[in-house]
Amino acid sequence: MNFLNKLKQFRDYENQLKWEGTFADYLELVKKNPQIAQSAHSRVYQMIVSAGVSEKDGHKHYHFFDGQIYGLDEAIERLVEEYFHPAAKRLDVKKRILLLMGPVSGGKSTIVTMLKRGLEKYSWTDDGAIYAIKDCPMHEDPLHLIPAHLRDDFFEETGIRIEGNLSPLNTMRLEKDYDGKIENVPVERIFLSEDKRVGIGTFSPSDPKSQDIADLTGSIDFSTIAEFGSESDPRAYRFDGELNKANRGLMEFQEMLKCDEKFLWHLLSLTQEGNFKAGRFALISADELIVAHTNETEYRTFISNKKNEALHSRMIVMPVPYNLKVGEEEKIYQKLISESDVADVHVAPHALRTAAIFSILTRLKESKGRGIDLVKKMRLYDGEMVEGYNAADIKELQHEFSDEGMSGIDPRYVINRISSAIIRKGVPSINALDILRSIKEGLDQHPSITDEDRERYTEFIATARREYDELAKREVQKAFVYSFEESAKTLMDNYLDNVEAYCNRNKIFDPITGDEIDPDEKLMRSIEEQIGISENAKKAFREEILIRISAYARKGRRFNYKSHERLQEAIQKKLFADLKDVVKITTSSKTPDETQLKRINEVIARLVDEYGYNTTSANELLRYVGSLLNR
Repeated sequence: MNFLNKLKQFRDYENQLKWEGTFADYLELVKKNPQIAQSAHSRVYQMIVSAGVSEKDGHKHYHFFDGQIYGLDEAIERLVEEYFHPAAKRLDVKKRILLLMGPVSGGKSTIVTMLKRGLEKYSWTDDGAIYAIKDCPMHEDPLHLIPAHLRDDFFEETGIRIEGNLSPLNTMRLEKDYDGKIENVPVERIFLSEDKRVGIGTFSPSDPKSQDIADLTGSIDFSTIAEFGSESDPRAYRFDGELNKANRGLMEFQEMLKCDEKFLWHLLSLTQEGNFKAGRFALISADELIVAHTNETEYRTFISNKKNEALHSRMIVMPVPYNLKVGEEEKIYQKLISESDVADVHVAPHALRTAAIFSILTRLKESKGRGIDLVKKMRLYDGEMVEGYNAADIKELQHEFSDEGMSGIDPRYVINRISSAIIRKGVPSINALDILRSIKEGLDQHPSITDEDRERYTEFIATARREYDELAKREVQKAFVYSFEESAKTLMDNYLDNVEAYCNRNKIFDPITGDEIDPDEKLMRSIEEQIGISENAKKAFREEILIRISAYARKGRRFNYKSHERLQEAIQKKLFADLKDVVKITTSSKTPDETQLKRINEVIARLVDEYGYNTTSANELLRYVGSLLNR
């Protein structure tokens, strides 16, 4: 009943938004809000911007793509800033086909789908409102009714520039039905919809021998010729091709480069002049954004053909590479799993991250002369700190290869292998080892992987497992720490007391003996060595810690062990190192005594309550880490 009420509320809302009036009424709306007369390119740009834009490190993040596109911030920023924004300003970029070029399952189709669905929703808002000549099959812009000789006057009065000419059908209707009185022509508000073929179209090539150009430009309605007497009568023509129906919005041209030439040449006139030829009529104006997508191999083949030069010069090619950040790749897998029928299966913590590590390693290129391996490069790209490298180094690495991310394992393959692991295991829980095992087994079945790639990928699986081993040991060791926060605080306070005395060249007061003693160099080094601080670098690191403490104190904030990322890591690693033997004995004992059993149960409870495991995956983790520590 609730749902039926919602349907009724939506119908009421739809009726409220509907609008009909004359062209004269429409002009009043335009004077109050000129934005309703914007071009299709401008509408797409405004739609993207209206969802919010944030800026970090000089780069813009467009929130319109949040929740669907991950790790492609730079590609999205380039797409918006180099195509949508200048096209919205009526610059020459508007006269180009947008071609998204990248590897399979890289996000190209998702971007286009988001634009189409976004336009549908945006047309229901006040800012995205669109009006058209009523009963026009192409949902034509009412401003096309204004004669060419009056358009300069209209621009001076309103600041709105009119592009395009009235279609043959509306030209006839204006003369026959309204005696040339444009002020009486009916206008209505339209809502974009791909399903209803209003302002959004999709063209997919089929057999070039059988596919008709009418799929793009419409066709003659032979059943009406007897009624209207001529094939050149616009009433005897079906304006139902994808170019007709996508007018005022967007048309997706799937597999464009596989299309027959006769279809491609129609796009030349449309992109450059804003019109196309159909039937025995004058050129038909259309205001729409053409988006196509292809992979790199097809694109290279296309541009190598000299016959395609004219079309190539009318394209804006936007590379859409694979994501290269482990954290973002993990989100892709989470999204795909959540949309499937196995969303209720428990995926153990770090399982998807381990799979993401493998995927990213296959997409990265070995840096030349930088002295950095792929694992360090992966960590830098993911935002981790790697000693000896800074932000400038990351930027240099990112610009070293123009095609980095254009090859490697695609997310779809990994999700297929995760699905296979879930089905094969037959229990409602899988872990990182299950996924890695499934990925390795699937390499032999992958049709496009060469023997050389298979060997490389097998090495990356081993690397991903080593990364997981460290994550697993750290997780268990952390869970074994009783009152971890308190232990960390005590260790940090002790370390800071010694660091302060060292930097100020003071002694430390021993509360037990009452003596003044030198700072405990052994303690400080045992912590600093956990994160690779060398003997030469220890003084600078300790001074850096004191400066951070002073900065916190000036701002009235409390400094704790989490206030400095590297100090936090060092404290944790030191605690874990001290506990290693305890963990090893407890997890590897085949017949644990009562104390050990109690501790294991406490650790399992902590893993379940605080770290996201279930009982099955927590027990599997303990057994695995026990075997690792006993090697």
